[in-house]
Amino acid sequence: MRISTGTDGLDELLDGGLPEDRLYIVSGPPGSGKTTLSAQFVTEGTRNNEKCIYLTMHETRSELVNDMSNFTFGFDRAIQSQKLRFMNIMSEEVKQALSQYGHEPGLTGRVPALIDELNVDRAVIDSTMLLQHFLDDPEEELTEFITALKDTEATVLLISEMTDPSSYSKEHYLAHGVIFFHNFLENTGMTRAIQIIKMRGTAIDCDMRKISFSNHGLAVHPDVEIQQ
Repeated sequence: MRISTGTDGLDELLDGGLPEDRLYIVSGPPGSGKTTLSAQFVTEGTRNNEKCIYLTMHETRSELVNDMSNFTFGFDRAIQSQKLRFMNIMSEEVKQALSQYGHEPGLTGRVPALIDELNVDRAVIDSTMLLQHFLDDPEEELTEFITALKDTEATVLLISEMTDPSSYSKEHYLAHGVIFFHNFLENTGMTRAIQIIKMRGTAIDCDMRKISFSNHGLAVHPDVEIQQ
């Protein structure tokens, strides 16, 4: 079964949406659209009466709501509902709450247990770059973390701050799919694009497609290829 990303045009590139209950890496430079896509993803989940969770390590609930306040796709209503739970993993309150889930110590064991025990349908985790700063053995523990996330019964978006789509990391190999955002300067100004680098079980062409932002949020233009 496939589920909608909540982003206009993206489902068309994905043959109808994301295969559910899988792990996807969303990569790209800062300001390229990763957070907006993630917010639209969980907002779509709440519309479908799904349980969603947004886990972050670097911003507060109010900051995220404020960032999305210029868009009309409904994130403000979603985060106020009982279907979307926001958690800043670095807050003491959330750390204590996480301690009741699972038996393995640390974030890499507690977060997948939280997702499973709460029967979460959609999860966003932001981000791998910040997560690695809190791991004793980043390479090994990140692998264990991604493997555990893949074993949950949730569709997970894991945000990565990678800026080079040709420089694959371990999380890209482990994930079921990789979505990459681009933004680069040209003579006409800033060009923004999205690229489906990997998507198991889905026919993709890996070409860059134009994206745009409006008051409705992020939109993908599947018929407009970007050449660099």
